[in-house]
Amino acid sequence: MTAAQADLHSPHTELPEALRIERPSPADGAALWRLAKESGTLDVNSSYSYLLWCRDFAATSAVARGADGEPVGFVTGYVRPDRPHTLLVWQVAVDAGHRGRGLAARLLDALTARVAAEVGLTSVETTITPGNAASERLFTSYAARHGAMVEREVLFGAEQFPDGPHDPEVLHRIGPLSF
Repeated sequence: MTAAQADLHSPHTELPEALRIERPSPADGAALWRLAKESGTLDVNSSYSYLLWCRDFAATSAVARGADGEPVGFVTGYVRPDRPHTLLVWQVAVDAGHRGRGLAARLLDALTARVAAEVGLTSVETTITPGNAASERLFTSYAARHGAMVEREVLFGAEQFPDGPHDPEVLHRIGPLSF
């Protein structure tokens, strides 16, 4: 997982009136794929996977829509089957034209508040590759805002990736959370 150019300068400012955060729908899949591709930092999955994600994991994902209703940012995640009170955040991306306003942090806060209300969320997990400063800032500031600890350990070593060179994925466990 990685946050694409996450912006954390003003996580507590008001969401611009023209933006709204809601659940994605399959009609958003192509836009999420485009945002991931244009980020330049995310591992881009197939366009089909974003369509499925918006259908099957809409309850644990969020999209920020601009004034025209088009997605300008997203966060995708899922509740871990073996840990039903843990949300794994898969990807976070914000369109270049909407960075600099803390949108990634607001997306993450909105999503976790919604999931917490629905399933009693107590922790968030994500993986971050070494050197991804934007993701580190996003999730470290999230933990601080929620008074939670961050534990880190390598989840998948570089040698485990069959498709060529890949940095290790470091698991970040954030919790316990209280809402």
